Amino acid sequence: MPEETPLAPPIAPHTIDLTINGTAHRLDVAPWTTLLDLLREDLKLTGTKKGCDHGQCGACTVLVDGKRVNSCLTLAVMKDGATVTTVEGLARNGQLHPVQEAFIARDAFQCGYCTPGQLCSAVGLMAEGHAHSAEEIRELMSGNLCRCGAYANIVAAVQDALAAQSTQREAAE
Repeated sequence: MPEETPLAPPIAPHTIDLTINGTAHRLDVAPWTTLLDLLREDLKLTGTKKGCDHGQCGACTVLVDGKRVNSCLTLAVMKDGATVTTVEGLARNGQLHPVQEAFIARDAFQCGYCTPGQLCSAVGLMAEGHAHSAEEIRELMSGNLCRCGAYANIVAAVQDALAAQSTQREAAE
């Protein structure tokens, strides 16, 4: 009778701290848990969408410490101590984010599946300060796909939000 190989010991979860949409969380996560799965499955923040699960569509885009991240490719344990903003966290005190307002005004969505990732990506893009033209917006948002083809309205909405941001800065100075 052959000897049985002992099973590998179970892998213990890791405790991580994240601030998600302004709320501090201490979470026990398996080392293979993606940030996307943590948000959707554990925290029930289902605005962030699982599209391709390969980082190619951008439906899972969230902001981590203000930077755009494909949450399907990001292990949650890698972001211990980070601040995460999902689409649910863009509005403040019942007031939509200017990008959300611009998307509504420009009708920059159709089915809406990609919209949360598009919104988070646009907010991150604005913070980066690299987009000044429609061409630059298209290039820098190219990681966010829209199967419905609402790109013209998405670009126009981002341009509107950038213009509003610029006007606010000028008024503050």
